[in-house]
Amino acid sequence: MAYIENRIVHDADAHLMETPYWLRDHADPSIRERIAPPSYVNELRQTGDNDAQLANIDAAFAKLHERHRSDEYRADEAAEIMNRKNFAATGSFISEHRPRALELIGVASQLIFNTFHNTSLHNWEHSGDLDLAYGVARAHNRGMIDFCSADPRLLPTCYVPLADFDRAEAMAKEALEMGAAALLVASGCPKGHSPSHIGLDPVWAMAQEAGIPVVFHVGGTGDLIDSNYFVTGVPVPPDFHGGNENFRSVDYMGIPGPPMQTLATLIFDGVLERFPSLRIGVIEQGAIWLPSWMRQMESAVEAFGRHEERLGKLSLRPSEYVRRQVRVTPYPTEDVGWITEQVGSEICLFSTDFPHVEGGHRPMERFERSLGTANEEVRARFYSENFVDLMGRALDRLTT
Repeated sequence: MAYIENRIVHDADAHLMETPYWLRDHADPSIRERIAPPSYVNELRQTGDNDAQLANIDAAFAKLHERHRSDEYRADEAAEIMNRKNFAATGSFISEHRPRALELIGVASQLIFNTFHNTSLHNWEHSGDLDLAYGVARAHNRGMIDFCSADPRLLPTCYVPLADFDRAEAMAKEALEMGAAALLVASGCPKGHSPSHIGLDPVWAMAQEAGIPVVFHVGGTGDLIDSNYFVTGVPVPPDFHGGNENFRSVDYMGIPGPPMQTLATLIFDGVLERFPSLRIGVIEQGAIWLPSWMRQMESAVEAFGRHEERLGKLSLRPSEYVRRQVRVTPYPTEDVGWITEQVGSEICLFSTDFPHVEGGHRPMERFERSLGTANEEVRARFYSENFVDLMGRALDRLTT
């Protein structure tokens, strides 16, 4: 018995859990030694001896592999599919187990993102070392394609740094040829130019022609807020995981800032006008901000439309571009019913954030409660149809 039954559901936000040397192992030899493992590796290091450190890490993951393949683990796997989180979850890092997770959850597909590397990819992109920035993006993309090759229902996101126009175009072309289901870009501003710069038009054109979306994801913009907000004279509270790496209430409030600014810039500067079939997904950055943001853009056009030539060239109102081309995942703690009432039923997407703790144990029940008395058309859009619209031809692989 699956967690979700009697409905077609696509999962717009799911993750693999990268093992310690996942990125390095997929990198070209020229940059391999420059790639540090994720910061969680430090927690597995218990001695000062490098060989012993590596042995501890290897032993920890060997034990995890053994656990996931045990009869004891499999015996209650169905009942625990939404309770086991992070590296404990079915298919979180063993790719051949992930199809089983899809069956047990009951979703028709999952759009797959990395867990640990978004901030690093952003930092490398802004470092000024373009060889490293595009080299680690290529390693990331190889790893994503490799993991998702286990099942066509696993839809890989491939990262494209926007720091350099020519390299961004080449990386987008390479990612599409590799089999990317979506092009992942930072939801903030690239270094040195706007995300709406005409030099990036070839990237948007390739995504539109291929019929796949461009997607943003939380974690790809460096620090969300000034770190001094945490200097309060008392200890900083732990995050979801009991550590220091994830969100707390204060920086949670900064999550919508980058996608709101970037999307507004893309709309005002005519990118969505020039590429009317391009779809943009805003993933794991909430949706409660949509109503006021859409109205703020309308106010901006009212205030500046007579003076800015670019706004006069737009054939639609800002909110109309959003409804036509932008799709967004609410958090399960947000009132998706109210959001939909305010902005329309075309925008919001269901997601689990599997296997992350932040997605909760019962996202379906939470979304159902907030949808309340919404009709079946609204529910069908939220659980499936808006995702199908976002992903376009990337879903063709499900039928071949």
